[in-house]
Amino acid sequence: MRLLNKLITTSERKVDIKNKILLGAGMLLCMPWASAEEIAATPYRPTISNPAELSAPGWLEVEWGMARSKGGSNNWQDNQPYTIKYAFSEDFGILLGGDLRIRQIDASGQESTGQGDNLVLLKNHFAAGTGQAFGVEWGAKLATATVGMGSGENDYIVNGIYSMDVGQTRIDVNLGATWLGLNEQGLGREQYNWALAVSRELVTDWTLAGEFSGTARQGAKSASQFMLAASYAASNRLVLDFGAATGLSGTMPDWTVFAGVTWLAGRLH
Repeated sequence: MRLLNKLITTSERKVDIKNKILLGAGMLLCMPWASAEEIAATPYRPTISNPAELSAPGWLEVEWGMARSKGGSNNWQDNQPYTIKYAFSEDFGILLGGDLRIRQIDASGQESTGQGDNLVLLKNHFAAGTGQAFGVEWGAKLATATVGMGSGENDYIVNGIYSMDVGQTRIDVNLGATWLGLNEQGLGREQYNWALAVSRELVTDWTLAGEFSGTARQGAKSASQFMLAASYAASNRLVLDFGAATGLSGTMPDWTVFAGVTWLAGRLH
């Protein structure tokens, strides 16, 4: 009888443990991180213009790319731009960016390698009705570049954004100004920038984008370029891109080719 009771008790414990395991597994599946697959990356690459929206709140998003250009102020240039994005909410976040690595050959044939300046921007998003939104970015470009890779002075930036969805087509308009820390004889300290990008999903997971962008500064020739790019959403959290740009005027490179990635890396809170 004691042996029978012991067997029954042991069997009940096993069933209880099994039920607890099943209950725990069910609770894990129902926890908030199970919805991570529904979170999607918000690429700012590869266009010059940014959308009004921020990345997913509470998530760290990373962008990185490689580009090669010919002409303009240098004979050749290779660079590796990056951006790290973090949104505290749907309406407020921070952006860190710059060039991790630059290799360039100037007009005289001199080759140099180093890192570029770094950028710190705060960003606000303002909803403006169905399919429309405004954004404002402001901050500074910090003079952290290797000698010869930057101006050696801090610049201060403000950028206004208007984004609009027309059916399946997205339009992003950026208008901004930069107060340049370097005072050059005969040139204004304010540089104005503009960009107009139009993008549309052509087939599932593939998006095509075209963009005109440029700069204007007192005492200098206006510069502009046209960019054509495609992106592929390998998953909700990983987007690949590639494309090319051609200079239309000013000191813009004759052509640029690039490729990169946007990765929604992980949740911080």
